[in-house]
Amino acid sequence: MMKVEILCTGDEILTGKTINTNYGYMARRLGDVGLDVVWGTTVGDDRASLLAAFRQASARADAVIVNGGLGPTVDDLSQEIAAEACGVPLVLSDYWMQRMTESYARRGRVMPANNRKQAMLPEGAEFIDNPIGTACGFAVTIGKARFLFTPGVPREMRRMLDEQVIPRLLKLSGITGITRLKRFHTFGIGESRADEMLAGIPGLAIDGEIKLGFQAHYPQLETKLALRGADETDLNTRLAPVEAEVRKRLGNFIVAEDNESLEGVILAELRAGGLTLAVGEDYTGGNVAARIAPLVGAESVFRKGVIASGVTAEALRAESGASHALAVAAQLDEGPDRPDFGATITIQIADARGMVSRTARLVGGRDWVRVGAAELGLDCLRRHLLGLPVDERIDFERR
Repeated sequence: MMKVEILCTGDEILTGKTINTNYGYMARRLGDVGLDVVWGTTVGDDRASLLAAFRQASARADAVIVNGGLGPTVDDLSQEIAAEACGVPLVLSDYWMQRMTESYARRGRVMPANNRKQAMLPEGAEFIDNPIGTACGFAVTIGKARFLFTPGVPREMRRMLDEQVIPRLLKLSGITGITRLKRFHTFGIGESRADEMLAGIPGLAIDGEIKLGFQAHYPQLETKLALRGADETDLNTRLAPVEAEVRKRLGNFIVAEDNESLEGVILAELRAGGLTLAVGEDYTGGNVAARIAPLVGAESVFRKGVIASGVTAEALRAESGASHALAVAAQLDEGPDRPDFGATITIQIADARGMVSRTARLVGGRDWVRVGAAELGLDCLRRHLLGLPVDERIDFERR
């Protein structure tokens, strides 16, 4: 088994001023393809600490992903310390220097002089391309471990991880074949209930032929099916019947699949039908509208968003001229925030056929209720657009 370490750098990460979401993403993605993360390390922007961390990781891990420290400023130290750990000088990558210069020119800008630092790599390093940023990645061997360096910008790191880092690690580990990760996003059921609903599906288990996993991030639950196969045909043959059974059992609670989102599904349905939407909210404070309005193509659908108490879906539809109106309101408990604090949530959806409504009591504190109310409103709209029952009871409701 190849032992992988993830080493994240940056004072802002070490002090907690920036939440380290990169580590979680990297660890999950590596786990999805069968690579085991054995250590996770966070180091500040300090030369001695970084060098010690590199040397420690090189002695215990087979592969190390270093995240961060590839920028143009003086506190970005990854290239310098990597070269020191390898015992080699930094050398200019003419190729990357030209790439950066051309990138700035396309945007009508002159590249700052300090960006030259980002083209300085340890002598003999393997180049790892960054197609969407100015910080290129690279790989070197320190001790017994292969180190792969990635930028701290999340969108750059994620693309490089999927397209370049993971394939290199799989080759290094000797893992053959290809992997598939199927994801179902649900709202309204908890992890225990989902586990019960999926019990007994042949070949599906925590450690089965098709690995079953759950990730709860309220208000949604992600159900994952992971499979390794010889090729795409093998994967499709084995996964298709299990995928169909999971979809059948989770039923109406599935709000989206794979890279889709609940709001994306709603927007697609509205656009496909030539429909438009207005949203009225009180306690959710615009969170429902903020989920839909920024999406690509939403400008042709989204007509109006209102934050006010007492808004009804029928009045909002008439005022906005939208084909559909969604109103999300909450009658809150009195008193300070506490675990049993709750609210009665009222959802209204109006269209040309009239209005449907749904009420539910949610508890768990003010923030929990606010997030749950927004999700419930969006899910009711999804169900209405798809012809599904809007009033199906969810696990998070209280009598």
